[in-house]
This record gives sequence, structure tokens and C-alpha cells, in this order.
Amino acid sequence: MADNEATAETEDEFEQFPSVIFPLLQELEKKFFDVVADGNVAEVRLFLDENPKFNVNVMNFQGVTALHIAVKDRNIPMVEYLLSQPEIDPGDAHLHAIRDNQIRITMMILDKLNELTPGFEYAGVTHSPDFPDDTIPLAIAAQYGHFEMIDMLRYRRHILYKPHPPSCNCEDLCKYDDAHGKRRMFLKIIPEREKGDILTMERMRLFMYRAVSNPAYICQTETDPILKAFELSAELNREATFDKEFYPDYKELSSEVSQFATDLIGCARKVEEVECILKRNVGFGRASSFLYPRLLLALDYEQKTFVAHPNVQQLVESTWIGSWHDWKVRNTWLKCLSVIPQIGLLPFITFVVVFAPNSKQAKFYDIPVNKFLSSVANYLIFLTFVFLQSHSDKTEQLRGPPHTGFECFLAIYVVSYIIALIRLCIVDGPVRCFKTRRNWYELIMLILFVLTFLFWIVAALDVRINGQHDLERKYWYKYDPTLIAEGIFCLATIMAFFKLLFICQLDYDLGPLQLSLFKMIRDVGHFLAIFGIIIMAYTVGLCKLYQYYDGMVQTDYETKMKVEQESSFVSFKSTLKTLFWAVFCMSPVESADVVIENLPGERESETIINHHSFTELIGYLAFAGFQFITVVVVLNMLIACMANTFTRVTDNVNVEWIFGRTEAYVDFMLTTTLPPPFCIFSIFTGLKPVIEYFKVLFKPPPGKRARWDFINCCYIVSMPNFNIDLMLEKDDQFAEIMTQLVQRYFRQRERKVEETDMQKLRKELMEFNNILKEALSPS
Repeated sequence: MADNEATAETEDEFEQFPSVIFPLLQELEKKFFDVVADGNVAEVRLFLDENPKFNVNVMNFQGVTALHIAVKDRNIPMVEYLLSQPEIDPGDAHLHAIRDNQIRITMMILDKLNELTPGFEYAGVTHSPDFPDDTIPLAIAAQYGHFEMIDMLRYRRHILYKPHPPSCNCEDLCKYDDAHGKRRMFLKIIPEREKGDILTMERMRLFMYRAVSNPAYICQTETDPILKAFELSAELNREATFDKEFYPDYKELSSEVSQFATDLIGCARKVEEVECILKRNVGFGRASSFLYPRLLLALDYEQKTFVAHPNVQQLVESTWIGSWHDWKVRNTWLKCLSVIPQIGLLPFITFVVVFAPNSKQAKFYDIPVNKFLSSVANYLIFLTFVFLQSHSDKTEQLRGPPHTGFECFLAIYVVSYIIALIRLCIVDGPVRCFKTRRNWYELIMLILFVLTFLFWIVAALDVRINGQHDLERKYWYKYDPTLIAEGIFCLATIMAFFKLLFICQLDYDLGPLQLSLFKMIRDVGHFLAIFGIIIMAYTVGLCKLYQYYDGMVQTDYETKMKVEQESSFVSFKSTLKTLFWAVFCMSPVESADVVIENLPGERESETIINHHSFTELIGYLAFAGFQFITVVVVLNMLIACMANTFTRVTDNVNVEWIFGRTEAYVDFMLTTTLPPPFCIFSIFTGLKPVIEYFKVLFKPPPGKRARWDFINCCYIVSMPNFNIDLMLEKDDQFAEIMTQLVQRYFRQRERKVEETDMQKLRKELMEFNNILKEALSPS
């Protein structure tokens, strides 16, 4: 009994001291909360008169005060009366009012904060159960997208600063060093990474990013919301890869900002409005001969939904086909067959472009789709020479370079393609030029052809110096220049024909497959990293395990059959080769057998067969383990990743394919009318941007200056003070169109919210109707 009483007393003590401590309301405080919730100001006044020492700032276990209840109920007279109390502490009530978009109540609370302490309305709130520490009013208004609230707070001089990204390592705010330490101590600036709580800092950064990336805030603070959306989306994408802990949050926010830019261009109703947006050069960083710099910027920032939007694509497609409207109605087979007559027309097109560049026919061939046909036709001619060179008979070939007669044509084509790539690099900038896989691929292919030519020259010099021109191939040195040239030319030929895959990118049926292929190749690259570690581990372990048994032959005493030791695990090279081909089931199972040659017995005619069973067991276990891990686990994992990639691409096939096709369109739009090597005849036209650059460099005209940097290479910029009337006219037109787009965007968003609210109301009414029917129906 005594033990039971002691236990009961202990339990009573635990009940009196709970593990989680929170304020509990007394009966008088509960009554005060009930009176405030009723919304009658006279009753609240009477209650406070009867209890003059009552604490009006009392809060319940959720941290809610009477002022919070009044704000939640939108009871303006009650809020006004509570704020009139001399001991009132608004706390974070103004943030709740901002969140609920109560402008009048927010202004009342902010005025009260200024009465208590001048300028206190700009300070961040701490210890709020609903908002992060140091949250300022404008951050809440921006995050919830209350347009009028943002406008009111900005009118009251509230400022919202964009947070420093996680990857930022600036000297001023993000890190501490001795060189800037004294200056920070003088300015009383504490580096962000020395404030202590990393989680609070990262959460607050993400909170601020949500605020500054809200469409309502962007539209009020930026003259070019689309450009700001591009920059924020790219920054958030970049920081998602840096800050892996909050990767989903950054990616989601990036897609939301990107979608805002897409929705904004989707509000355009005329071609003139879309043209005005896409012709905007602000933010591009350099002068460009391309008609739509904003489109190039969208491609650089990988704004796929923006580029793939029908409004943008309508303009791109009309620029692509120009005045050749019949091209669009042709079926796929007819479009493919159009390349064949273009091969024969290339000399005629060259003649027209060179001698009549301003004629109607020349302008017709300057249409991007005609540039594409000419380029493909010309490339087919190049592939013909490559095929003829590769198909030449090598049985009678002597040392030195080949003499098929196609070498000069190949050299002309390769040199002209190199010149065209250099021109594109200068016109488009090296960063943008080599941002696409197609240009990187072409660069590597051209390097292989150049290496082939160089080894042909080395082979010719070797024959000229050392002779042995008639030496039979089987006596050649293993690193003979002719053999090396043939091997490199083989790779270059494969890449040249493989480049036809990029043409498939323009087709609606083949384009997604080509896109999936390149993304799957990226998955294979990730797989190779894991596979490389696995095969290296097994190779290092097995490489010398069977070295002693190399070359041994065992003879069966009865059948006289001979078994030779497999050269599988006798050296590093043989082990690596055995394990690699085992992945494709091309290594024999006997690779792990240990074969020991016959040992002499007691008699001269007798032999003994020894078995190193443990060594063989280890070999078989390692070989089987490698097979299981690579074939059963890793290869199936690769197949699953590739299937997932294919599904991801096909789920978003329209956007992915249109974005890739637009990149190809832009590349052909920036090329010359005549493809290499025919462009040599109109070299002045092709080098016109380069010539213009040097003219501006040595004799700058008014309003233009030649610039150079590593990112953009050679480019021309327009001076901001030149022809200011034209610039102001363009800015006014852009501002007018952007204002219309923003108005339409918010009206559409409001309509969607209203439709959603109506659907919710209808659903609630139907549920209430069903409840009434059940209640009124006879049992």
C-alpha cells in the first residue's frame, strides 16, 4: 500500500510538471478572449473597466493574443480599440494582417508601432510562432503576392533586399578574413556565416527568395519582369545544385518563376507585342545581329517553357520559313526529298548570291529554311567524299599518304568548316557558341580530320626522309604515321556520319528519340563512373593471382587431352580485358580455372596432377561476384535509369523537343546564306561582322564602341547616350506593352482564384445538401 501511495504521489508530481511547458489561460483570461471573439467593443471596454489591472497582452498556448483574434476576424473597431490601450504590444499582429491582406488594419498597427518606437515598423519580428525570425512586413506581403499591400508598404519606404545565394563567398557579407575584418568591425557588420545558426540562416534565405521571386513583387519593382524572372530562375537552378539539402525547394521555386515568364508572354494577343518583347536587347550583354536577342537569352538561361510557348514559336516558325509558306504544308517525305534538287542548285545559288545579292531570288535563298536545305545538301556532298576516301582499297596501298584524289576536296571542306565555326564563334560569342552539343561535336570531328591531315603530312615526310615507300604493310612499325592516320580517319568518318542525327532533331517523330538518346548517353556516363570503380577494384585484386600458372599445360593421363591455363588473371591488362568482356558474357567460364602442369611421379611414366583448390575458389568467387554486381545489379540499374530518362523526356516531349529544335533553328539563322566551302565566294558577306568590328575598333562612329572579353569575344555595344530619343521611344513602347501584359496576367490569375473558390463553395453546398437530406429523411 505504501508503494502504491508513493507511485500515485509521483504521478501527481509529473502531472503538475509536464514535459512541454506552455501558458494556460485562467478563467478571467478565457472570458476576455470570448468577449473579444464576440466582436462587441462595448463589452470589451466594460470588461477592461471592471478589471483595470488586466493584462491585454495575455496569450494562449498557441501564442495568440486578443489582437490576433481581432485581426483574424477583420474587426476594425476592435483592433482600433485594442491599439488604443497604453500597454498594448502588437507583436507580430501586423504580419498576420499583411498575410490576410488587410491593408487598413496593417496601417493602423504600423502607426502604433511607430508611436511606441519611431521606425519600429521596419524592424523584423523575432520569436513569432508563425514566421521566421527577423521577418519584415514587405517580405510577407511579397511572399503572399498581395499587390496592393506591396504597393502600400513600398510607399511607406519599406525595402526588401535579395538574399545572397548559398554559393556566394563575397568579401562584404558572406565570409570573414583579416583584410576586411577591421572595416566590418567599424561598420558593425557581422558575416552571415558567423551568426551561428546555419539552419535559421538557410531557412531565412529560402524564405526571402520566395518573397523576391513572387510575380506581384517582381512586377512592382522591375521594369522588365521577364528578364528578372530569367535571372532568378537561373540563379535558383544554380543554387539548387549547390545546396543539395534544399534542392527540391529551390527547383520548385525556379520552375514557378520560369512559369511566370511563360504566363506573361502568354498574355500577348498580337505579333507586335511578342516581337517587342523578343527584340529587347537589355540583359543580353552584347550587340547581336540576331533579330530576337531575348530569344537567345531565353535559350542561354534554358527557359524551356518560355521558348516552347505557342506565342514565341509562332514568331520563330514564321521567321524560319519566311515567305516560303508552301514549306509548312509539305509532308515529311517531300521535305526530305527537297534536299536532292538542292544539291544541284548549289552552284546556281552561289552565282545568284554573289552577283545579285539584293535580288528577290537571293533574298529567298537567305530564308533560314533554305539555309538549312543548302547546308544539308552540302554536307551530303562532304559525306560522299568521306565515304569514297574511306572505301578506297588498302590491299595495294603503300607507305605514306593515300593518293585517291579525294584528299584535296576533303581538305577544302574541312578548312571551310573550320572558318565557318570560327565566324560563328565571333558572331555569336564563344560561350553561347559552345554551349550547344552540336558545335562541340563538330569541333571534335574537325579536330580529328585535321589530325588525319597532319599525320598524312608526317607520313609523306617520313617516306621522303627514310624511304621504304614500297615496304609491305605487314612489316610496318606499329606506330607508323600512315596507320595512325587511318585510325584517326576511321573515328572522324564515324563522327561525320553520326552527325546526321542532329538533323533528325527537327522532325517531330525522330526529334524526341534523338533527344532521349543523348540524355541516355549522359546516364551511361554516370554508370561508367560506378562501373570504373568496380572493375578497377576487381582488376587490382585479381591481376597477379594466376601469374605463376601462365602458359602451363595439363595432360590427362587417360584421354591424353591437354588443357592450357587461360591467360585471364595473369597480368593487369589480361585481367581488365577478361572482366570487361565478361560484362557482355563474352569471357569463358574457364577463365577462373587453375591449371597446373603435370608433376613427375615415382615412376618415369607416371605423372601427378596437383590442384590448388583454394586459389581456384577465390578466383571463382571473385569472378562470380564481379558478374553478379555488374551484370545483375549495375546493368539493370542502368536500364532502369535509362527507362526513367526516356519516360521523363516523353512526359514533357513537346517542351523538350521544341526547345531543342529552336536551338537548331537559331544556329541556322546565324549562318551565312552559302554553306562551306561555297561561302568562300561570298567571303565579304560572311566576314561582314568581323570587318565591321575592326572598322568600329580603329575608327569608332558616334554611338558605337568595339569591345572584347573572354565570354563574348569581339562585339559592338551601343553607347547609352547616343540617339536617346529612339531609345526612349523603344522603352516607352516596351513599358506600355509590359503594363498591358501584367494587367492581363493578374486578371487571369484572379479569375482562376475566383473559379477555384466557386468550385470549393459548390462542393461545400453539395455536401451540406446531402447532410440535410440525410437528416430530414425518415429513418
